[in-house]
Amino acid sequence: MQVVSKPDRKDWKKVLQRPYADNTSVLQTVQTILEEVKQNGDKALLQFAQKFDKAEIKELQVSATEINQAADELKNELKTAIQQAKKNVETFHAKQLSKVEVVETMPGVQCWRKSVGIEKVGLYIPGGTAPLFSTVLMLAVPAKLAGCKEIILCTSSNREGNVHAAILYAAQVAGVTKIFKTGGAQAIAAMAYGTETIPAVYKIFGPGNQYVTAAKQIVQMQG
Repeated sequence: MQVVSKPDRKDWKKVLQRPYADNTSVLQTVQTILEEVKQNGDKALLQFAQKFDKAEIKELQVSATEINQAADELKNELKTAIQQAKKNVETFHAKQLSKVEVVETMPGVQCWRKSVGIEKVGLYIPGGTAPLFSTVLMLAVPAKLAGCKEIILCTSSNREGNVHAAILYAAQVAGVTKIFKTGGAQAIAAMAYGTETIPAVYKIFGPGNQYVTAAKQIVQMQG
């Protein structure tokens, strides 16, 4: 680690300059993944799960049985913490809901502004060794409050084809509509274009690595 102490003013720009990373190869890889999913749908997702995660997946959609089993696997302390966190997030965002106020600008002319939830949204939740189940709450709870009718969640599974129990439980508590076992850039492609199993959504939210970020940038530019 390099430590810089009291640099001269003329060196500030150099010291504060962010490192440059050439992501050309990342963009090329992601573009190939997006096109593969766009053309081959579920088949491509299953192949990428095997290639990148060494995961043997039979069904992309998480079943109700798997969700119920996840609740049984978790300790009561963690389930209680997730429930409390959900309430906290819900309380905070509920205060941000705007109230429709009708303004009569002149006799017989009424104007108002109304916020409407996006009908179908997709949530990307990193899985693997550090499953971000807290992110499920921070994304799904506001979506539910906003009135989103369909909340799709994509996350990678382990090698046995199972999604982390805490992610499944948090998704159930937060009101996620459907959960699918796919991660990485291929998950973004699935939610952007739709496949035989995964419906296309209108907006995608959630953190991810450089491949996920690149995928979101590309599909956004495509409209």
